[in-house]
Amino acid sequence: MLHLLPAARRLNVTIIGVTGNLESTLAKHSDFTACVTVPREACPFNMAPTASTTGTLAWGDALAMVLLESRGFKRDDYARLHPGGAIGRSLLLRVADIMRRDSRLACVPESSDVETVLLAMTAARAGSAALVDANGILKGVFTDGDLRRNVGRHTDILNLPVARFMSKNPITVREDELAVNALNIFEKHNIDDLIVVDADNRVIGAVDIQDLPKMKVL
Repeated sequence: MLHLLPAARRLNVTIIGVTGNLESTLAKHSDFTACVTVPREACPFNMAPTASTTGTLAWGDALAMVLLESRGFKRDDYARLHPGGAIGRSLLLRVADIMRRDSRLACVPESSDVETVLLAMTAARAGSAALVDANGILKGVFTDGDLRRNVGRHTDILNLPVARFMSKNPITVREDELAVNALNIFEKHNIDDLIVVDADNRVIGAVDIQDLPKMKVL
């Protein structure tokens, strides 16, 4: 690094030195110097850089946050400049990008029996089905868990109306919501399936928590 200092000087580059010794060569060649010194390293022999490296990392993080605020760096800039990273995905991915639809969506009339609903779930390889009225408006949700909880009490459950066992007024999400918000809903309510509806509460998709790792949301 010391060999780079003369070249930086010739290029008229502003040099900010971060050092634990204000008498060091780096400090003397810097336009601005930040002294990051510690009374003692965490190393029991006071030899290996430990506390000093932690202090330097903290100083660098603080500088980054100051620059972020001074340059007016916004959430949209994060998403634009880091689209492939975890931060970018959390700011860019919408529910519409990850939701199941068409053949992967189990959406069945609320008048159906349990067997019909299970067949639809199997065909869609889904753990739940949205139950709708004639206009496609969501009326309830039936899940694998609903089947397990009731199969022991109703030996003829396959022939019974699914409306008897579905969860009414389920939690829903809109397609323009951030995918990370869907993840927060899953964690808050301890559920595995989330129905996506439009402004009129018509079913347009579903989010299965098992899909989130593949989308790198988890």
